[in-house]
Amino acid sequence: MQFAVLSLFPDMFTSPFAQSIIGKAVEKGLVGIETHQLRNYAAGRHQVTDDTPYGGGDGMVMKPEPVWHGIEDMRQRYSGAHVLLMTPQGQRFNQAEAERLAQNRALVFVCGRYEGFDERIRSYVDAEYSIGDYVLTGGELPAMVIMDAVARLVPGVLGNEGSARQDSHSDGLLEFPHYTRPAEFRNEKVPDILLSGNHARIEEWRRKEQLKRTEERRPDLWQRYTQHKSDN
Repeated sequence: MQFAVLSLFPDMFTSPFAQSIIGKAVEKGLVGIETHQLRNYAAGRHQVTDDTPYGGGDGMVMKPEPVWHGIEDMRQRYSGAHVLLMTPQGQRFNQAEAERLAQNRALVFVCGRYEGFDERIRSYVDAEYSIGDYVLTGGELPAMVIMDAVARLVPGVLGNEGSARQDSHSDGLLEFPHYTRPAEFRNEKVPDILLSGNHARIEEWRRKEQLKRTEERRPDLWQRYTQHKSDN
């Protein structure tokens, strides 16, 4: 899996992806991460990437030319790349989208700043994503979130391949509770069933807890899950 980033602040990606699981995946060659300075695609000595909006208003808008040139260069560098625009107006990113994106060989993340992109640039990307109903100072953090969620689905990245399949949202439900040693902590004990060694009963308990937790904590997911079950 190859990730490429177009950003005015590419150095933001250096430290987060040199750490932990993703850092090890990069070392092993399972994931590649390359960043590209968007300003390099701007014309003129000052390499200006933004300008005032037509019609007036506060803030600046990302110019279409450097973004377009950057996208075209990315498509040349990464054959078959899927180009993603980071924007609060994009579709909500979730686990199902992470699984879909993980099927691609290369993903290009276009990270904006200021008041956003010139509208005409939207026709040159394959998808637009938002990670939530709020506004950040730029698209770098959303790109990092999506990269992390997708990278862990690449075969070999996680030590235990079953981990991703049991995660919250992988089947539309929240994950069941987890416990580890000690068996008792501050007068709270690990459920007896988990100490029983009866794997069939443990799996049954985990499924019940998963359903219970989803219904209590995320009624929206629970409604979607029960509707899907009834439709099938």
